[in-house]
Amino acid sequence: MATRVIPPRILKTVGYNTATATATATKSVNSSQPAYSPATAIMTPFFEKTEEGAAALRLDDGERLFASVASGRLVRASAVLHAAAVGPMVDVGMWVMRSRVFQSGLLRDLVSAAMRHTFYAHFCAGEDAAAAGRSIGALNDAGLRGMLVYGVEDAHDNEGCERNHRGFIHTVDVSKSLPTSSVSFAVVKITAICPMALLERVSDLLRWQQKDPSFILPWKQDSLPIFAESSPLYHTQKRPEPLTPEEESDLELANQRLLELCQKCVDANIPLLVDAEHTTVQPAIDYFTYSSAIMHNKDDKPIVFGTIQTYLKDAKERLLLTTKAAEKMGIPMGFKLVRGAYMSTESKLAESLGYASPIHNTIEDTHNCFNRCSSFLLEKVANGPGSVVLATHNIESGKLAVAKAHELGIEKVKHKLEFAQLYGMSEALSFGLSNAGFQVSKYMPFGPVEMVMPYLLRRAEENRGLLAASGFDRQLMRKELGRRLKAAVF
Repeated sequence: MATRVIPPRILKTVGYNTATATATATKSVNSSQPAYSPATAIMTPFFEKTEEGAAALRLDDGERLFASVASGRLVRASAVLHAAAVGPMVDVGMWVMRSRVFQSGLLRDLVSAAMRHTFYAHFCAGEDAAAAGRSIGALNDAGLRGMLVYGVEDAHDNEGCERNHRGFIHTVDVSKSLPTSSVSFAVVKITAICPMALLERVSDLLRWQQKDPSFILPWKQDSLPIFAESSPLYHTQKRPEPLTPEEESDLELANQRLLELCQKCVDANIPLLVDAEHTTVQPAIDYFTYSSAIMHNKDDKPIVFGTIQTYLKDAKERLLLTTKAAEKMGIPMGFKLVRGAYMSTESKLAESLGYASPIHNTIEDTHNCFNRCSSFLLEKVANGPGSVVLATHNIESGKLAVAKAHELGIEKVKHKLEFAQLYGMSEALSFGLSNAGFQVSKYMPFGPVEMVMPYLLRRAEENRGLLAASGFDRQLMRKELGRRLKAAVF
Protein backbone atom coordinates (compact mmCIF):
# COMPACT_ATOMS: atom_id res chain seq x y z
CA MET A 1 0.00 0.00 0.00
CA ALA A 2 2.68 2.38 -0.82
CA THR A 3 1.87 5.63 -2.61
CA ARG A 4 2.90 5.55 -6.26
CA VAL A 5 4.16 8.85 -7.62
CA ILE A 6 6.50 8.68 -10.60
CA PRO A 7 8.11 11.89 -11.81
CA PRO A 8 7.81 12.64 -15.55
CA ARG A 9 11.56 12.55 -16.07
CA ILE A 10 11.68 8.93 -14.84
CA LEU A 11 8.81 7.90 -17.12
CA LYS A 12 10.62 9.54 -20.02
CA THR A 13 13.92 7.86 -19.11
CA VAL A 14 12.47 4.36 -19.04
CA GLY A 15 10.10 4.86 -21.97
CA TYR A 16 7.11 3.99 -19.83
CA ASN A 17 4.18 2.49 -21.71
CA THR A 18 0.83 2.06 -20.03
CA ALA A 19 -0.14 -0.97 -22.05
CA THR A 20 3.12 -2.74 -21.26
CA ALA A 21 2.86 -1.85 -17.59
CA THR A 22 -0.69 -3.12 -17.56
CA ALA A 23 0.30 -6.45 -19.05
CA THR A 24 3.15 -6.75 -16.58
CA ALA A 25 0.89 -5.86 -13.68
CA THR A 26 -1.03 -9.09 -14.08
CA LYS A 27 2.09 -10.79 -12.79
CA SER A 28 2.84 -8.04 -10.29
CA VAL A 29 4.12 -8.64 -6.82
CA ASN A 30 0.85 -7.15 -5.63
CA SER A 31 -1.06 -10.04 -7.15
CA SER A 32 -3.01 -12.51 -5.05
CA GLN A 33 -1.63 -15.85 -4.02
CA PRO A 34 -1.50 -17.96 -7.21
CA ALA A 35 -1.31 -21.25 -5.36
CA TYR A 36 -4.85 -20.89 -3.99
CA SER A 37 -7.92 -21.18 -6.16
CA PRO A 38 -11.12 -19.58 -4.86
CA ALA A 39 -12.87 -22.92 -4.75
CA THR A 40 -10.13 -24.55 -2.72
CA ALA A 41 -9.87 -21.57 -0.38
CA ILE A 42 -13.61 -21.58 0.29
CA MET A 43 -13.82 -25.31 0.91
CA THR A 44 -10.76 -25.49 3.14
CA PRO A 45 -10.36 -23.37 6.29
CA PHE A 46 -6.74 -22.36 6.88
CA PHE A 47 -6.77 -22.64 10.66
CA GLU A 48 -8.83 -24.70 13.05
CA LYS A 49 -8.64 -24.34 16.82
CA THR A 50 -5.44 -25.72 18.25
CA GLU A 51 -5.16 -27.82 21.38
CA GLU A 52 -4.36 -24.62 23.26
CA GLY A 53 -7.68 -23.15 22.09
CA ALA A 54 -6.18 -20.47 19.85
CA ALA A 55 -8.76 -18.58 17.82
CA ALA A 56 -9.22 -19.91 14.29
CA LEU A 57 -8.66 -17.98 11.11
CA ARG A 58 -11.61 -19.15 9.06
CA LEU A 59 -12.30 -17.86 5.58
CA ASP A 60 -14.89 -20.38 4.43
CA ASP A 61 -17.99 -18.98 6.15
CA GLY A 62 -19.36 -16.05 4.14
CA GLU A 63 -22.32 -15.63 6.48
CA ARG A 64 -20.03 -15.01 9.43
CA LEU A 65 -17.44 -13.00 7.51
CA PHE A 66 -19.98 -10.57 6.02
CA ALA A 67 -22.39 -10.52 8.96
CA SER A 68 -21.82 -6.79 9.51
CA VAL A 69 -22.16 -5.86 5.82
CA ALA A 70 -25.60 -4.70 4.68
CA SER A 71 -26.99 -6.48 1.63
CA GLY A 72 -27.03 -3.28 -0.46
CA ARG A 73 -23.37 -2.64 0.23
CA LEU A 74 -22.55 -6.27 -0.47
CA VAL A 75 -24.33 -6.06 -3.85
CA ARG A 76 -22.38 -2.92 -4.77
CA ALA A 77 -19.08 -4.44 -3.60
CA SER A 78 -19.69 -7.57 -5.66
CA ALA A 79 -20.64 -5.54 -8.74
CA VAL A 80 -17.63 -3.20 -8.47
CA LEU A 81 -15.16 -6.05 -7.95
CA HIS A 82 -16.62 -7.96 -10.89
CA ALA A 83 -16.35 -4.85 -13.07
CA ALA A 84 -12.81 -4.08 -11.91
CA ALA A 85 -11.77 -7.65 -12.73
CA VAL A 86 -12.65 -7.08 -16.41
CA GLY A 87 -9.48 -5.74 -18.03
CA PRO A 88 -11.12 -3.96 -21.01
CA MET A 89 -13.54 -2.16 -18.70
CA VAL A 90 -10.66 -0.81 -16.62
CA ASP A 91 -8.87 0.26 -19.82
CA VAL A 92 -11.93 2.11 -21.10
CA GLY A 93 -12.47 3.81 -17.75
CA MET A 94 -8.86 5.00 -17.62
CA TRP A 95 -8.99 6.20 -21.23
CA VAL A 96 -12.14 8.23 -20.59
CA MET A 97 -10.74 9.90 -17.47
CA ARG A 98 -7.45 10.75 -19.18
CA SER A 99 -8.89 11.95 -22.47
CA ARG A 100 -9.33 15.59 -23.42
CA VAL A 101 -13.02 14.90 -23.86
CA PHE A 102 -13.22 14.26 -20.14
CA GLN A 103 -12.18 17.84 -19.51
CA SER A 104 -15.45 19.13 -20.97
CA GLY A 105 -17.98 20.05 -18.32
CA LEU A 106 -20.92 17.78 -19.12
CA LEU A 107 -18.98 14.55 -19.66
CA ARG A 108 -16.77 15.23 -16.68
CA ASP A 109 -19.83 15.75 -14.48
CA LEU A 110 -21.49 12.57 -15.77
CA VAL A 111 -18.37 10.44 -15.24
CA SER A 112 -17.73 11.99 -11.82
CA ALA A 113 -21.32 11.23 -10.78
CA ALA A 114 -21.00 7.64 -11.96
CA MET A 115 -17.64 7.28 -10.19
CA ARG A 116 -18.96 8.86 -6.99
CA HIS A 117 -21.62 6.19 -6.52
CA THR A 118 -19.62 3.17 -7.70
CA PHE A 119 -15.83 2.89 -7.69
CA TYR A 120 -15.27 5.99 -5.57
CA ALA A 121 -17.84 4.94 -2.94
CA HIS A 122 -16.32 1.46 -2.81
CA PHE A 123 -12.60 2.34 -2.62
CA CYS A 124 -12.67 5.76 -0.90
CA ALA A 125 -13.86 6.90 2.53
CA GLY A 126 -15.58 10.17 1.55
CA GLU A 127 -15.16 13.59 0.01
CA ASP A 128 -13.96 15.30 3.17
CA ALA A 129 -12.58 14.41 6.59
CA ALA A 130 -16.02 14.51 8.21
CA ALA A 131 -17.40 11.99 5.70
CA ALA A 132 -14.30 9.85 6.19
CA GLY A 133 -14.95 9.95 9.92
CA ARG A 134 -18.44 8.55 9.36
CA SER A 135 -16.99 5.78 7.21
CA ILE A 136 -14.55 4.93 9.98
CA GLY A 137 -17.44 4.80 12.45
CA ALA A 138 -19.23 2.24 10.30
CA LEU A 139 -16.01 0.29 9.91
CA ASN A 140 -15.42 0.36 13.64
CA ASP A 141 -18.91 -1.03 14.26
CA ALA A 142 -17.85 -3.99 12.10
CA GLY A 143 -14.77 -4.60 14.24
CA LEU A 144 -12.18 -2.97 11.94
CA ARG A 145 -10.14 0.22 12.21
CA GLY A 146 -9.18 2.88 9.71
CA MET A 147 -5.99 4.48 8.41
CA LEU A 148 -7.05 7.94 7.26
CA VAL A 149 -5.27 8.99 4.07
CA TYR A 150 -5.61 12.49 2.66
CA GLY A 151 -5.76 11.56 -1.02
CA VAL A 152 -3.35 14.05 -2.57
CA GLU A 153 -0.60 13.39 -5.06
CA ASP A 154 2.95 14.75 -5.19
CA ALA A 155 3.75 18.45 -4.84
CA HIS A 156 6.18 20.48 -6.94
CA ASP A 157 6.38 23.77 -5.05
CA ASN A 158 6.08 25.12 -1.52
CA GLU A 159 2.59 26.43 -2.12
CA GLY A 160 1.33 22.93 -2.92
CA CYS A 161 3.30 21.48 0.00
CA GLU A 162 1.73 23.96 2.43
CA ARG A 163 -1.76 23.20 1.15
CA ASN A 164 -1.20 19.46 1.49
CA HIS A 165 0.35 19.92 4.91
CA ARG A 166 -2.76 21.67 6.16
CA GLY A 167 -4.80 18.74 4.85
CA PHE A 168 -2.66 16.24 6.77
CA ILE A 169 -2.89 18.31 9.96
CA HIS A 170 -6.68 18.48 9.60
CA THR A 171 -6.75 14.69 9.17
CA VAL A 172 -5.11 14.25 12.56
CA ASP A 173 -7.59 16.67 14.14
CA VAL A 174 -10.50 14.69 12.72
CA SER A 175 -8.93 11.40 13.81
CA LYS A 176 -8.57 12.73 17.35
CA SER A 177 -12.28 13.57 17.45
CA LEU A 178 -13.32 10.00 16.58
CA PRO A 179 -13.85 7.18 19.11
CA THR A 180 -10.64 6.05 20.79
CA SER A 181 -8.67 3.51 18.75
CA SER A 182 -11.05 3.63 15.77
CA VAL A 183 -8.22 5.29 13.80
CA SER A 184 -5.07 3.19 13.92
CA PHE A 185 -2.80 5.56 11.96
CA ALA A 186 -2.62 8.86 10.21
CA VAL A 187 -0.77 8.56 6.91
CA VAL A 188 1.58 11.05 5.28
CA LYS A 189 3.16 11.13 1.84
CA ILE A 190 6.52 12.90 2.02
CA THR A 191 6.15 13.57 -1.71
CA ALA A 192 3.17 15.77 -0.84
CA ILE A 193 4.96 17.97 1.72
CA CYS A 194 8.39 18.26 0.09
CA PRO A 195 8.85 19.23 -3.58
CA MET A 196 9.61 16.20 -5.74
CA ALA A 197 12.65 17.79 -7.37
CA LEU A 198 14.16 18.39 -3.93
CA LEU A 199 13.51 14.79 -2.88
CA GLU A 200 15.38 13.65 -5.98
CA ARG A 201 18.29 15.98 -5.17
CA VAL A 202 18.48 14.83 -1.54
CA SER A 203 18.34 11.18 -2.64
CA ASP A 204 21.20 11.77 -5.09
CA LEU A 205 23.31 13.37 -2.35
CA LEU A 206 22.59 10.56 0.10
CA ARG A 207 23.49 7.94 -2.51
CA TRP A 208 26.75 9.70 -3.29
CA GLN A 209 27.64 9.86 0.39
CA GLN A 210 27.03 6.10 0.54
CA LYS A 211 29.53 5.69 -2.30
CA ASP A 212 31.97 8.19 -0.75
CA PRO A 213 31.68 8.51 3.07
CA SER A 214 34.00 11.55 3.00
CA PHE A 215 31.32 13.44 1.10
CA ILE A 216 29.94 15.91 3.65
CA LEU A 217 26.26 16.89 3.84
CA PRO A 218 26.12 19.87 6.25
CA TRP A 219 22.30 19.82 6.44
CA LYS A 220 22.04 16.15 7.36
CA GLN A 221 20.49 15.33 10.74
CA ASP A 222 20.93 12.14 12.76
CA SER A 223 19.34 9.21 10.98
CA LEU A 224 19.41 5.41 10.76
CA PRO A 225 21.00 3.36 7.96
CA ILE A 226 19.26 4.06 4.67
CA PHE A 227 21.26 1.78 2.39
CA ALA A 228 22.59 -1.76 2.57
CA GLU A 229 25.51 -3.20 0.63
CA SER A 230 23.09 -4.57 -1.94
CA SER A 231 21.10 -1.33 -2.33
CA PRO A 232 20.95 0.18 -5.83
CA LEU A 233 22.97 3.38 -6.25
CA TYR A 234 22.90 3.56 -10.06
CA HIS A 235 20.41 6.44 -10.06
CA THR A 236 23.29 8.82 -9.23
CA GLN A 237 25.83 8.55 -12.03
CA LYS A 238 28.06 11.49 -11.09
CA ARG A 239 28.94 13.57 -8.04
CA PRO A 240 25.94 15.87 -7.39
CA GLU A 241 26.28 19.55 -6.68
CA PRO A 242 25.61 20.63 -3.07
CA LEU A 243 22.18 21.99 -2.23
CA THR A 244 21.80 25.65 -3.05
CA PRO A 245 20.82 28.06 -0.26
CA GLU A 246 17.30 28.08 -1.67
CA GLU A 247 17.16 24.27 -1.68
CA GLU A 248 18.44 24.14 1.90
CA SER A 249 15.73 26.60 2.88
CA ASP A 250 13.09 24.45 1.18
CA LEU A 251 14.47 21.36 2.91
CA GLU A 252 14.16 23.09 6.26
CA LEU A 253 10.55 24.03 5.45
CA ALA A 254 9.80 20.38 4.65
CA ASN A 255 11.45 19.32 7.90
CA GLN A 256 9.29 21.80 9.79
CA ARG A 257 6.12 20.48 8.15
CA LEU A 258 6.94 16.93 9.16
CA LEU A 259 8.00 18.04 12.63
CA GLU A 260 4.68 19.82 13.17
CA LEU A 261 2.75 16.80 11.89
CA CYS A 262 4.70 14.43 14.15
CA GLN A 263 4.07 16.62 17.18
CA LYS A 264 0.38 16.75 16.30
CA CYS A 265 0.34 12.94 16.27
CA VAL A 266 2.20 12.79 19.58
CA ASP A 267 -0.37 15.10 21.17
CA ALA A 268 -3.26 13.08 19.69
CA ASN A 269 -1.59 9.75 20.57
CA ILE A 270 -2.07 8.57 16.97
CA PRO A 271 0.94 7.04 15.19
CA LEU A 272 2.03 8.44 11.84
CA LEU A 273 2.70 6.08 8.96
CA VAL A 274 5.02 7.29 6.19
CA ASP A 275 4.22 5.81 2.79
CA ALA A 276 6.94 4.48 0.49
CA GLU A 277 7.69 5.47 -3.12
CA HIS A 278 9.96 4.42 -5.99
CA THR A 279 13.71 4.05 -5.44
CA THR A 280 14.50 7.36 -7.15
CA VAL A 281 13.23 9.28 -4.10
CA GLN A 282 12.97 6.59 -1.42
CA PRO A 283 16.37 7.39 0.17
CA ALA A 284 15.17 10.93 0.98
CA ILE A 285 11.88 9.56 2.33
CA ASP A 286 13.74 7.11 4.57
CA TYR A 287 15.97 9.95 5.74
CA PHE A 288 12.95 12.05 6.73
CA THR A 289 11.31 9.03 8.38
CA TYR A 290 14.28 7.86 10.43
CA SER A 291 15.30 11.37 11.52
CA SER A 292 11.75 11.88 12.79
CA ALA A 293 11.70 8.46 14.46
CA ILE A 294 14.86 9.30 16.40
CA MET A 295 13.22 12.50 17.58
CA HIS A 296 9.74 11.20 18.44
CA ASN A 297 9.82 7.44 19.10
CA LYS A 298 10.15 6.95 22.84
CA ASP A 299 9.69 4.17 25.38
CA ASP A 300 7.86 1.15 23.96
CA LYS A 301 5.46 2.83 21.53
CA PRO A 302 6.68 4.24 18.21
CA ILE A 303 4.90 7.27 16.78
CA VAL A 304 6.66 7.37 13.39
CA PHE A 305 6.42 4.25 11.18
CA GLY A 306 8.45 3.64 8.04
CA THR A 307 7.52 1.43 5.10
CA ILE A 308 9.58 -1.43 3.67
CA GLN A 309 8.76 -2.66 0.17
CA THR A 310 9.68 -6.33 0.16
CA TYR A 311 9.72 -6.77 -3.60
CA LEU A 312 13.12 -5.05 -3.45
CA LYS A 313 16.10 -7.39 -3.26
CA ASP A 314 17.76 -5.31 -0.54
CA ALA A 315 14.66 -5.10 1.70
CA LYS A 316 15.65 -7.70 4.30
CA GLU A 317 19.24 -6.45 4.53
CA ARG A 318 18.11 -2.84 5.01
CA LEU A 319 15.57 -3.92 7.61
CA LEU A 320 18.26 -5.77 9.58
CA LEU A 321 20.66 -2.82 9.49
CA THR A 322 18.02 -0.29 10.49
CA THR A 323 16.60 -2.32 13.38
CA LYS A 324 20.09 -3.08 14.69
CA ALA A 325 21.05 0.60 14.65
CA ALA A 326 17.75 1.59 16.27
CA GLU A 327 18.26 -0.96 19.05
CA LYS A 328 21.73 0.40 19.70
CA MET A 329 20.29 3.91 20.03
CA GLY A 330 17.35 2.74 22.14
CA ILE A 331 14.81 3.83 19.50
CA PRO A 332 11.61 1.72 19.30
CA MET A 333 10.80 1.26 15.62
CA GLY A 334 7.57 0.79 13.77
CA PHE A 335 7.49 -0.67 10.27
CA LYS A 336 4.82 -1.33 7.70
CA LEU A 337 5.60 -4.19 5.35
CA VAL A 338 4.17 -4.12 1.83
CA ARG A 339 5.07 -6.02 -1.29
CA GLY A 340 5.40 -2.91 -3.43
CA ALA A 341 4.53 -1.14 -6.66
CA TYR A 342 6.53 0.25 -9.60
CA MET A 343 7.77 -3.19 -10.66
CA SER A 344 7.80 -2.45 -14.39
CA THR A 345 9.15 1.09 -14.00
CA GLU A 346 11.95 0.08 -11.63
CA SER A 347 13.10 -2.73 -13.93
CA LYS A 348 13.05 -0.51 -17.03
CA LEU A 349 15.01 2.24 -15.32
CA ALA A 350 17.70 -0.20 -14.14
CA GLU A 351 17.92 -1.78 -17.60
CA SER A 352 18.22 1.63 -19.28
CA LEU A 353 21.27 2.33 -17.10
CA GLY A 354 22.79 -1.12 -17.65
CA TYR A 355 21.98 -2.63 -14.26
CA ALA A 356 19.99 -5.60 -13.03
CA SER A 357 16.51 -4.91 -11.72
CA PRO A 358 16.30 -4.13 -7.98
CA ILE A 359 13.08 -6.19 -7.89
CA HIS A 360 13.10 -9.88 -6.98
CA ASN A 361 13.27 -12.09 -10.05
CA THR A 362 10.11 -14.06 -9.24
CA ILE A 363 6.86 -13.53 -7.38
CA GLU A 364 7.82 -16.45 -5.15
CA ASP A 365 10.99 -14.61 -4.09
CA THR A 366 8.88 -11.57 -3.20
CA HIS A 367 6.44 -13.69 -1.19
CA ASN A 368 9.37 -15.31 0.64
CA CYS A 369 10.95 -11.94 1.40
CA PHE A 370 7.68 -10.54 2.77
CA ASN A 371 7.10 -13.60 4.94
CA ARG A 372 10.67 -13.68 6.28
CA CYS A 373 10.61 -9.95 7.10
CA SER A 374 7.23 -10.47 8.75
CA SER A 375 8.54 -13.32 10.89
CA PHE A 376 11.65 -11.32 11.82
CA LEU A 377 9.65 -8.28 12.93
CA LEU A 378 7.12 -10.35 14.88
CA GLU A 379 9.97 -11.91 16.83
CA LYS A 380 11.44 -8.46 17.45
CA VAL A 381 8.25 -6.91 18.81
CA ALA A 382 7.39 -10.03 20.83
CA ASN A 383 10.68 -9.76 22.70
CA GLY A 384 11.16 -6.00 22.85
CA PRO A 385 9.75 -2.60 21.90
CA GLY A 386 8.31 -1.62 18.55
CA SER A 387 5.31 -2.42 16.38
CA VAL A 388 4.61 -3.87 12.95
CA VAL A 389 1.94 -3.39 10.30
CA LEU A 390 1.54 -6.26 7.84
CA ALA A 391 -0.12 -4.72 4.81
CA THR A 392 -1.04 -7.69 2.66
CA HIS A 393 -3.88 -9.07 0.56
CA ASN A 394 -2.13 -12.41 0.33
CA ILE A 395 -3.91 -15.19 2.23
CA GLU A 396 -0.78 -17.31 2.59
CA SER A 397 1.08 -14.40 4.22
CA GLY A 398 -1.85 -13.84 6.57
CA LYS A 399 -1.86 -17.53 7.43
CA LEU A 400 1.87 -17.59 8.19
CA ALA A 401 1.73 -14.41 10.30
CA VAL A 402 -1.16 -15.77 12.37
CA ALA A 403 0.75 -19.01 12.93
CA LYS A 404 3.84 -17.05 13.96
CA ALA A 405 1.80 -14.91 16.37
CA HIS A 406 0.46 -18.04 18.07
CA GLU A 407 3.93 -19.57 18.17
CA LEU A 408 5.32 -16.47 19.91
CA GLY A 409 2.34 -16.11 22.23
CA ILE A 410 -0.46 -14.04 20.82
CA GLU A 411 -0.64 -11.73 23.85
CA LYS A 412 2.96 -10.70 23.23
CA VAL A 413 2.17 -9.32 19.80
CA LYS A 414 -1.58 -8.69 19.84
CA HIS A 415 -1.34 -4.96 20.51
CA LYS A 416 1.91 -4.54 18.56
CA LEU A 417 0.62 -6.11 15.35
CA GLU A 418 -1.78 -4.57 12.86
CA PHE A 419 -2.91 -6.25 9.66
CA ALA A 420 -3.95 -3.89 6.88
CA GLN A 421 -5.71 -4.03 3.53
CA LEU A 422 -6.95 -1.42 1.09
CA TYR A 423 -10.45 -0.12 1.71
CA GLY A 424 -12.82 -2.09 -0.51
CA MET A 425 -10.43 -4.97 -1.14
CA SER A 426 -9.73 -8.34 0.49
CA GLU A 427 -12.77 -7.99 2.74
CA ALA A 428 -12.88 -11.70 3.57
CA LEU A 429 -9.28 -11.66 4.80
CA SER A 430 -9.89 -8.47 6.81
CA PHE A 431 -12.98 -9.84 8.56
CA GLY A 432 -11.40 -13.26 9.00
CA LEU A 433 -8.35 -11.82 10.76
CA SER A 434 -10.57 -9.59 12.90
CA ASN A 435 -12.77 -12.54 13.86
CA ALA A 436 -9.61 -14.40 14.84
CA GLY A 437 -8.84 -11.68 17.39
CA PHE A 438 -6.31 -9.52 15.54
CA GLN A 439 -6.28 -5.77 14.97
CA VAL A 440 -7.12 -5.03 11.35
CA SER A 441 -7.13 -1.68 9.54
CA LYS A 442 -8.34 -0.54 6.16
CA TYR A 443 -6.29 2.01 4.22
CA MET A 444 -8.91 4.73 3.61
CA PRO A 445 -8.18 7.59 1.17
CA PHE A 446 -10.54 10.56 1.21
CA GLY A 447 -11.01 13.81 -0.69
CA PRO A 448 -13.13 15.28 -3.50
CA VAL A 449 -13.74 12.95 -6.43
CA GLU A 450 -11.68 15.14 -8.78
CA MET A 451 -8.74 15.22 -6.36
CA VAL A 452 -8.80 11.50 -5.64
CA MET A 453 -9.27 10.55 -9.32
CA PRO A 454 -5.50 10.14 -9.87
CA TYR A 455 -5.41 7.84 -6.83
CA LEU A 456 -8.18 5.68 -8.32
CA LEU A 457 -6.37 5.57 -11.66
CA ARG A 458 -3.17 4.41 -10.03
CA ARG A 459 -5.00 1.81 -7.95
CA ALA A 460 -6.69 0.43 -11.05
CA GLU A 461 -3.36 0.11 -12.87
CA GLU A 462 -1.22 -1.09 -9.98
CA ASN A 463 -3.72 -3.59 -8.66
CA ARG A 464 -4.97 -4.88 -12.01
CA GLY A 465 -3.60 -8.34 -11.25
CA LEU A 466 -5.03 -8.29 -7.74
CA LEU A 467 -8.42 -7.09 -8.94
CA ALA A 468 -8.51 -9.73 -11.67
CA ALA A 469 -7.61 -12.37 -9.11
CA SER A 470 -10.20 -11.20 -6.56
CA GLY A 471 -12.26 -14.30 -7.26
CA PHE A 472 -11.92 -15.39 -3.66
CA ASP A 473 -13.89 -12.40 -2.36
CA ARG A 474 -16.26 -12.36 -5.33
CA GLN A 475 -17.19 -16.01 -4.95
CA LEU A 476 -17.75 -15.64 -1.21
CA MET A 477 -19.91 -12.56 -1.82
CA ARG A 478 -22.00 -14.31 -4.47
CA LYS A 479 -22.49 -17.26 -2.18
CA GLU A 480 -23.56 -15.03 0.73
CA LEU A 481 -25.89 -12.95 -1.43
CA GLY A 482 -27.47 -16.16 -2.70
CA ARG A 483 -27.94 -17.38 0.86
CA ARG A 484 -29.58 -14.09 1.89
CA LEU A 485 -31.88 -14.10 -1.13
CA LYS A 486 -32.92 -17.67 -0.45
CA ALA A 487 -33.57 -16.85 3.22
CA ALA A 488 -35.68 -13.83 2.25
CA VAL A 489 -37.76 -15.82 -0.24
CA PHE A 490 -38.22 -18.95 1.77
